[in-house]
Amino acid sequence: MFTGVPFALTGGILALWLRDIPLSISAGVGFIALSGVAVLNGLVMISFIRSLREEGRSLEAAIHEGALTRLRPVLMTALVASLGFIPMAIATGTGAEVQRPLATVVIGGILSSTVLTLLVLPLLYRLAHWREEGD
Repeated sequence: MFTGVPFALTGGILALWLRDIPLSISAGVGFIALSGVAVLNGLVMISFIRSLREEGRSLEAAIHEGALTRLRPVLMTALVASLGFIPMAIATGTGAEVQRPLATVVIGGILSSTVLTLLVLPLLYRLAHWREEGD
């Protein structure tokens, strides 16, 4: 579940670099918020896969069904947060120097975290539990 945090941090740092925004306190606050969303997305995915395994599904079937079933909730979480921060990311008025880094980190980090959560997390789950398939 916590593997989403490095995925998110990578995207946040890359977004700051692409927009040529220095690391600041408000960007740090963005990283904190981002870590919470990344862990939540991982928790949604892994907990559903585990519940499918407890129902008796094979490892492959549980991962496949879990990833497909939780695709919409993970994408909705990411889209709501990302779209909500777009006005802050493009702001130019008073206080924009505080808003832009925070919004940039959250948008970039959520996008990278979501993609990697949907693609890499099921793979990591499979690698961690491949021995249990023989049971």
